[in-house]
Amino acid sequence: MARSNIVNLALVQMTCTANKEANVDKALERVAEAAKAGAHIVCLQEVFNTPYPCQSEDHANFDLAESIPGPTSQRLQRAARLHGVVVTCSIFERRAPGLYHNTALTFDVDGEMVGFYRKMHIPDDPLYYEKFYFTPGDLGFTVARTKYACLGVGVCWDQWYPEAARLFALRGAEILLYPTAIGWLPAERDEYGETQHSSWETSMRGHAIANGLYVGAPNRVGVEGELQFWGGSFVADPSGSVLHRASHDSEELVIVPCDLSRLDVVRTHWPFLRDRRIDAYADLTQRYLDHSTSTH
Repeated sequence: MARSNIVNLALVQMTCTANKEANVDKALERVAEAAKAGAHIVCLQEVFNTPYPCQSEDHANFDLAESIPGPTSQRLQRAARLHGVVVTCSIFERRAPGLYHNTALTFDVDGEMVGFYRKMHIPDDPLYYEKFYFTPGDLGFTVARTKYACLGVGVCWDQWYPEAARLFALRGAEILLYPTAIGWLPAERDEYGETQHSSWETSMRGHAIANGLYVGAPNRVGVEGELQFWGGSFVADPSGSVLHRASHDSEELVIVPCDLSRLDVVRTHWPFLRDRRIDAYADLTQRYLDHSTSTH
């Protein structure tokens, strides 16, 4: 049977509490709700099963992590199989003693794990002390080939890097997904909030345009500690147009139809992949091109 070109993508925007089981219960309720509404792919936000752990450098927060497979991933696997939907998310992975990752998992409609990606770009900013917790990924920019679409699933800080988006696309991704936990410092919101949110969204819309594919970013919402997570979960089409944008302050289930037949149309009208000068990009592997060492 030929694959339908229309794929209904669902993003879950929700609040999180200190009760891990309650967070997972809520997420699975949203998965069931999305499936009932016709979703084919459901994407949960970054570390959806716990409070965002990185606002401080606290060794106690390592107890939030789980091995894979583990309780949360096994429940997601069963949910994907039960509802016949693709489920993808990010969880705090305990790989080995002293070795932890922020890991994106994707389960196909039969419950098979078809995507396993460890967050590559790890930030270290005020209230985002992720380098204390997460080891950078060592799997590369892997894709998840599911029944409905080939997915490139990055995690939060990955969403700012055009190199990452391009590598997902070159491996066949038709939809880029970025489970996210990003928000405002309340004291800064009035002055910088609009610009910060606009930059975040615009960066990913640029990935949609440059690679001719769909982009979806589910972000958490609500206040945790000193951060006000700004929600704003959205889906952009291959032209960069926002098809739906969630609110900044409420839980929401976003479901958007994505017409995968548009990828070839957009990529032949805007042939960025065709016109890439792959012979001229070797310098991208350098940290910085100092004038004193550059030969060009």
